[in-house]
Amino acid sequence: MEYDIIICFETHVELKTETKLFCDCLVRYEAPPNSQICPVCTGQPGALPVLNKKAVEYAVRAGLALNCTINRESRFARKNYFYPDLPKGYQISQFERPFCEDGYLEITGDDGKPYVVGIKRIHLEEDAGKLVHSSGSLEASEYSLVDYNRSSVPLLEIVADHERNPLRSIKEARTYLEKLKQILKYIEISDCMLEKGQFRCDVNISIRPKGSKSLGNRAEIKNMSSFRFITEALEYEIKRQSELIESGRRVPQETRLFDEEKKITRPMRSKEDAPDYRYFPDPDLIEVEIDQEFLQGIEDSVPELPDQKLDHLIKNFGIPRHDAIILTREKKVSDFFEKCALHCNDRRRLSHWITKDLFKLLNDSSLTIEECQIRPKDFSQLINLTDRGDITDSIGRTVLYEMFRTGKNPETIIEAKGLKPIQDVDLLDKILDEVIGENPDAVSKIKQGITKPIDFLVGQVMKKTRGKAPAKKVRELVQKKLVK
Repeated sequence: MEYDIIICFETHVELKTETKLFCDCLVRYEAPPNSQICPVCTGQPGALPVLNKKAVEYAVRAGLALNCTINRESRFARKNYFYPDLPKGYQISQFERPFCEDGYLEITGDDGKPYVVGIKRIHLEEDAGKLVHSSGSLEASEYSLVDYNRSSVPLLEIVADHERNPLRSIKEARTYLEKLKQILKYIEISDCMLEKGQFRCDVNISIRPKGSKSLGNRAEIKNMSSFRFITEALEYEIKRQSELIESGRRVPQETRLFDEEKKITRPMRSKEDAPDYRYFPDPDLIEVEIDQEFLQGIEDSVPELPDQKLDHLIKNFGIPRHDAIILTREKKVSDFFEKCALHCNDRRRLSHWITKDLFKLLNDSSLTIEECQIRPKDFSQLINLTDRGDITDSIGRTVLYEMFRTGKNPETIIEAKGLKPIQDVDLLDKILDEVIGENPDAVSKIKQGITKPIDFLVGQVMKKTRGKAPAKKVRELVQKKLVK
């Protein structure tokens, strides 16, 4: 039997504010356990929350970037459940009137065409603490410890719509998550580091016979923080649910956990609905009103988004689309390119050197573009030197390595290392004569009208001069001497 696959995500994103959502405790990921806490974020009697305005700004910025309607009046609610990492016995979240609703995110679908994924709502809530198990997992542990440093860190929940243009395949699911993460980093509201729990998902999946309009019962897989594990969990669930249906059994609606070693999901509890959490407006927090001036200020602060930046680089700098896609994956990289392009003549050469040579150095050193010592103006100068033929590409790559290592400008490195190209035409002519004398077969073929051996002779001159001969000038000399 063939099935339609219905996938949607509840994505939790920790916002990079200086302080927590309802208190002045600092957000510090590397701090010792329980060192960034106070009576408010640990739920002590009589402690009252005070809302972080920057977190509201970031929530609205996300809503605008994801094409949402912004509710000008919003409220917080108490979501009641009991767990050791939830010190108050409830989580301050939003139920009615979240900050953002009815948005969408456009991705490339499986058919290669644009596909608009529905986003039901975006709401702001506080994060829970963190359980640390003695043996790595709850089941195998003799005891568990609680670190409340993360308690009340601002958390944005982005809920995809399972009825309005849901995700239809594992490939589309991954594309959605990658683009969502890219946008959130572009608008600079979160670093989205999966390894630190800053970007994690509850994965909802159901299947139904192809062409059916009714939705099947869904499984929710909790707290996924790896794209690879999400893919593996979806693959397993599709197989598990299809086998249940084909054997005549019912797929129960439940919450499940993913076993990373066995690559399977297993039951956790029956799936809760809103009534189970007994939501009610938080009596300690007044309603939030977003005025036009505040909203306008946020609208003005939203930068170019990835799709806009992609079109901008192709249109204004004439670089290949493939290079532009690579450059726009990270905002800091596209910013670096644009700063370089202000001083660079050949933008195509520039994009090629960034995506190939500079990226290789960054990857080999496990560094980001922000950690790179090379200044954009110096990188542009290097590209201009190679473009004009003042230095060869081979020398250019040697200079680039030294720039990457030391942060010095290219001319300083060229001077210090004696890398200036040979400009003496008589000397080049003499070296070329030696190469011609050593390679009679290549010379004979060139005189017969075969042009490919020209590259070989140029390469031999480059080898003798250790890359210091200007290839363009050597080629001219070969043609002058041998091509009639």
